[in-house]
This record gives sequence, C-alpha cells and structure tokens, in this order.
Amino acid sequence: MQRKAYVTGTAALLAALLAGCTSGSDDTGSTDNANPGDAGTATAVAQPGKYRTLPEPCAAVSHGSLDSLLPGIKQIADQDQRDRAYRGEATLTYDTDRKVGCRWKVDSTDAIDHLLVDFERVVSYDNAVSDDSQAEKLFAGRETAADLPEPETSTPGTASGSASGSPSASSSVSAAGGESTSTVAPSSTASPSGASSSSSGATPSGLQPRTLDDVGDEAFLDDELTSSGSTAEQRTVTVVFRTSNVIVTIEYAEQPTASGVVPDSEEMQDRARNLAAQLDDALGG
Repeated sequence: MQRKAYVTGTAALLAALLAGCTSGSDDTGSTDNANPGDAGTATAVAQPGKYRTLPEPCAAVSHGSLDSLLPGIKQIADQDQRDRAYRGEATLTYDTDRKVGCRWKVDSTDAIDHLLVDFERVVSYDNAVSDDSQAEKLFAGRETAADLPEPETSTPGTASGSASGSPSASSSVSAAGGESTSTVAPSSTASPSGASSSSSGATPSGLQPRTLDDVGDEAFLDDELTSSGSTAEQRTVTVVFRTSNVIVTIEYAEQPTASGVVPDSEEMQDRARNLAAQLDDALGG
C-alpha cells in the first residue's frame, strides 16, 4: 500500500511539472508576438542600375564610323593590316563587368588619328545609395575636373548649327558587336582629313567646351589644342556622357603631318558627338 501511494504521488508531481512547462511555452510565444511590427521592419535598399553588363568595346564602333573618324584606314593597302586596324586594341582591364575600352590609331597622308572608347558601369556598395546616384556623383567629378568655361551668351547667327543641333547620324550600332552601315557625316566645308589650313588655334565661338543636352542623361564636351614639341598641333575632342549607371568616354585626337595646319574643331566635334549618339542608342539610352 505504501508503494502505491508513492507511485501515485510521483505521477501527480509529473503532471504538475508538465502543466507548468506548457504554461511557460504559451507565455514565451505571447512575448515573441507582442510586437509583430518590429520583425517586419526592414531597411529600404536603393535600386540597382539599369545596366548589369557592358558591350564589347572593339565591336561597338561600326566600320562606317571608323572610316569617317580615321580617314587613313581606307588608305591601308594590305587587307590584313586594314582588318587589324578596324579591330582596334582592347585596353587593359581587370574587371570586364565594370570597365572596358578599345583604342584605334591610324596614320594617313594628312594626319595621325587616335580614337579611344571607354565604358564604365558604376556600382554603389552603399545600400542607401543607388547605382544611378553613384554614377551621377562620379560624372559630376569628371565634369568639374574638365574645368569647362562659363557658357557664352549666344547672339543670333553666331553659333554653329552643329554645335547646338542634334548629331546628323541617327542609326545606331549594336552593343553586341553588330555593324551598322551608317557613317558619321563629316562637315561639308572641312577637308577629308579633318584639318584646316588656318594657323589659328582658337576654338570658334559656339564650339567651346560645354555641356550637351542631346545625348544620354547628361553629357559634356571638351576641346583642347596642344603642341607636341613641333610645329604641328594636336587637337583632342573628348565627349563624356552618362546613361543611367554607365559612363561612356570618347577621346578623339588628330595631329596633322604638315606644319602650320590646325585640326578642324567643328568637324572633329561633329564626328565625336555623332559617335556618342550612336553608342547611346546602342546602349538603349
């Protein structure tokens, strides 16, 4: 009889302990759900940029455009050498998802022409800053570094139509490497080499370095004339534009072979701006 009482008492004790555990579990669950809104709160993440990849740079410029930008390319008699000139040379890069470029250099009877095309995809590593915002900041820094002059107050009939109008070439090239048969239209008054017989190095009114509003989300153009240590002067026209989180840089330079000849600013700017418009179209900007 005593043994039965012991067993009965033990069973009662276990039942009480189990009841207490069940009650504790309910209390814990009630505590966890006391502020359900706290668990659902998350920090807003900035939107990624439009572009996740970059085009193949050496295939981004059509043969027709290269013929116009680099007149000497059609003067190359050897077919293999001409094909290599069209292909260009990829610039050194360590991350092709972030930065790629291609350069061309071609000699002609009248001048030496250089072309560089560079694509940079901007990525923000700050969750509070979007890729586009980071690209805007980087572009603004480059525009500031270019030290563009204050805009001139234009008067009727003084500004060049090509400086204020949109580029004349409208067809685009394929970002995946397809070719377009369109060419970058040269100025009708300039020589085939893009050089002027004028000895003045001054950039005409309306063609000074400036911001552009007809390509990308924002853009600027720089025009610089430098001496290479001889009587020949080299002109470099640079167009930089941003489309979403991609910044594209075009550097187009020409140095005449004859002394006293200055590369024509208007024609070189037309060619560089037309190429910028084509690349923007190819990106889908």
